Amino acid sequence: MTLPPQPVAAGPPVRALAESGDAVLDVLLAVVWGSMLDMLADVTGLRMLDFPFMQRAYLAALCVGIVGPLVGSFLVHREMAMVGDTLAHSAFTGVAVGLFANAVFETCIFPLVTALGVAAVAAILVQTLIDHAGASRDTSLAIVLTGSFALGSVLVTATDGGIAVGINTYLFGSLATVSRASAGILVGMTLFVGLVVAVTYRPLVYITFDEVGARAAGISVTRYNNLLSVLTAVVVVGAMQIMGVILVAAMLVVPVAATTEQSGYKQSMFAAVAVGIAATLLGVTVSYLYDVAAGGTIVLVAIGIYATTQGSTRVRRRLRARQRQGDRDGTAGTATAADGGSGRK
Repeated sequence: MTLPPQPVAAGPPVRALAESGDAVLDVLLAVVWGSMLDMLADVTGLRMLDFPFMQRAYLAALCVGIVGPLVGSFLVHREMAMVGDTLAHSAFTGVAVGLFANAVFETCIFPLVTALGVAAVAAILVQTLIDHAGASRDTSLAIVLTGSFALGSVLVTATDGGIAVGINTYLFGSLATVSRASAGILVGMTLFVGLVVAVTYRPLVYITFDEVGARAAGISVTRYNNLLSVLTAVVVVGAMQIMGVILVAAMLVVPVAATTEQSGYKQSMFAAVAVGIAATLLGVTVSYLYDVAAGGTIVLVAIGIYATTQGSTRVRRRLRARQRQGDRDGTAGTATAADGGSGRK
């Protein structure tokens, strides 16, 4: 008689590594982050800060508020704001691939893993089309966006709609979907993206504002373009857990657009991160209090901040223009009075 294959147990090194990761995650979520929010709940009286799922949601929102504008600053200033939307639709296809494989082949694939893989491939494909196929950026983005979304829709319907329920969470995002493991992944993603941006900041800024000059200086523009594309894919996949595929691109663009009046690129980037953090934390709070979609609320709050900053900027410009006009009128009046006085006989 042939015995069925038995599952292979993880070796001691693998178990030790997994246990170490769990211990670190416990310290982060319970001891550090959880205790801090518990104290804040006692001070403010906001009991929702005591709930573990809300603590994970706030941690995820904080991570999204940091990495979205951090990477989006390079995209917006390169006039590639829609690349986030393209990669979000590609990530949707990646989620569909994972759910399809789980449903048809009875595998156990984490959909975010396939989403990251497909989004990274799509990011490289977009850059390749721009560099080698002679396609414009808009055309490349449109081709990849529509093609990936079409493939995702085919996979969803190929199982008679069986995975449609599972994919809705990734389309629209949810506070409840931020699991313990997802929170740990987001923290790791934030540290990774922040470290990469810090190390490659100068060449990324160089190719953002002067790609031709960067090539002349010997910088591998293609390599850094691909790096930025992959970073964008990482951010999109991480953020769609709470934002949803449909709205994830907003955190790459709106906070950056709200701070374009800042003098200096680095100051503008830090201001965009501050706006992103404010929008995500406030959006999660409003979402819980009024039981509305978290992703949509975060985007609306971000747009509200954008509208406020733009309105205040216009008001300041008008006030300065009126002040300058008043100074010119006063100077002209003084000169006229002086001429008139000297011309009397």
